[in-house]
Amino acid sequence: MKILVYNPSTNRMETYYRNLNDPMPYSQDKYLSVKEFRGSSESDTLWTDRRAIEAFNKLRSLYGKPIRVGYAFKRIGEKGHSGMSQHYAGMAFDIAQGMPKAERDKIRNLAIKNKMFTYVEPANLTPTWVHVDKRDTRPACASGGYPLVREGSKGVYVAVLQDALNTLGYNAGNIDGIFGRNTKNAVLRYQRANKLAADGIVGCNTWRSITQRIANSRNLY
Repeated sequence: MKILVYNPSTNRMETYYRNLNDPMPYSQDKYLSVKEFRGSSESDTLWTDRRAIEAFNKLRSLYGKPIRVGYAFKRIGEKGHSGMSQHYAGMAFDIAQGMPKAERDKIRNLAIKNKMFTYVEPANLTPTWVHVDKRDTRPACASGGYPLVREGSKGVYVAVLQDALNTLGYNAGNIDGIFGRNTKNAVLRYQRANKLAADGIVGCNTWRSITQRIANSRNLY
């Protein structure tokens, strides 16, 4: 299994190769296995951010017991979540499914109190599990979603973009999380074909167009 991890300390995409039962890169004391992170995805390449894994480490350490992980990673073409879902970026965890309500509440309250995640979904929206994510706090759209990315950007949102463009037939090359010339050219081709401002920058309008087009497509993989 190939795993891409963005390390903000070095501004680099790191590449790891692990088996399903191995711990995720940066997982503390084997708190999170590759299999748990991958969930029901069939992808042989995963991506995440070091900060997301370290946030899960802290939550698990504070809770002091295993936490069931029902969902973490999903490729955008596998669908199952909203258009600009943090699961597609490998930044979100849906956890504690099947655990008693008191334990879910404890986990949710720990995440809120200790602020290790950017977003903790309210219990009324996820009554039978706990959703936490380490999303970027500078969304390109006022309503939320993914941040603006352009040539020179690195990270999980670039990986989502590359995956989406490749899925839609606009060849961005290998998914590496690095917004280089190939990715920019693919963005330009997509923008021109879909009557968007052809500037090679992926802001709100381009993100909305790409994610909506995938949501409306069938048999993507």
